[in-house]
Amino acid sequence: MADAPQKKPSGWLNIAIDYGPILVFFLVYRWSKPEETSPAAEILAVVQSTGAFIVAAIAALIFSKWKLGRVSPMLMLSTALIVGFGALTIWLRDERFIQIKPTAIYALFAVLLIGGWLRGKALLQILLEAAFEGLDREGWLKLSRNWGFFFVFLAILNEVLRAQLDFGDWLWAKLWVFMPLSFIFTFAQIPMLMRHGLAGEGLQEEEKTPPPTG
Repeated sequence: MADAPQKKPSGWLNIAIDYGPILVFFLVYRWSKPEETSPAAEILAVVQSTGAFIVAAIAALIFSKWKLGRVSPMLMLSTALIVGFGALTIWLRDERFIQIKPTAIYALFAVLLIGGWLRGKALLQILLEAAFEGLDREGWLKLSRNWGFFFVFLAILNEVLRAQLDFGDWLWAKLWVFMPLSFIFTFAQIPMLMRHGLAGEGLQEEEKTPPPTG
């Protein structure tokens, strides 16, 4: 019997899966934060929005499996860290844990990708379960290296913003600074990828979607 055809990925679906939970996080925090804040009201808003973030992340993972027929290792790792650090935030009522989560995931991906590149392995292809039509081995290695160092930059940036901004402004930056930076970086890789054999028809919407950076 022939295997069932794989569901064709959609760039917009990937964006919704990867960035929908952080949008939910932002909106629930803005909705639940009172106009005149007190420490108790602020931490309640953090707890409520973090709980919504966890639920949205798990829902996105389930939706990916249902709609796309797969869950990438990168999405699984990201969701696991959201649940872990989010649970600590709710249990200890301390927003620092959910703020540290992006640094942890950026650092983890940086170590995996740069370590793989140094050993001659393009781990980004495994983490994303993506295939760029025609892309040669050297192109995959360069892409893994570039994303690895970009994740180092994001980890440092998150720590700087976490130290300088209050929780609401930091959350705003997560949505409106980190996401645009990730898309700009993704598009900046296209000339290099094409020099390493990526076919023009291989530039589908999914391939223009950056890895999850929430």
